[in-house]
Amino acid sequence: MSRSGNVWDNAAMESFFSSLKTERTARKVYRTRDDASAEVFDYIERFYNPQRRHSTPGVYEPRRV
Repeated sequence: MSRSGNVWDNAAMESFFSSLKTERTARKVYRTRDDASAEVFDYIERFYNPQRRHSTPGVYEPRRV
């Protein structure tokens, strides 16, 4: 994180959580916490972009595990 007051600090995570909420968890009711956890895990590992685009066009950076 950079110094306080920088509005771009959390932009990437806010974008991710917005996508998660609208694409997977919106208007769903989970029976257990484990069901919800499995749904989020599935979204992150299989649905969400598995390769992050590099700042240079045509160059991909593999996802770090």
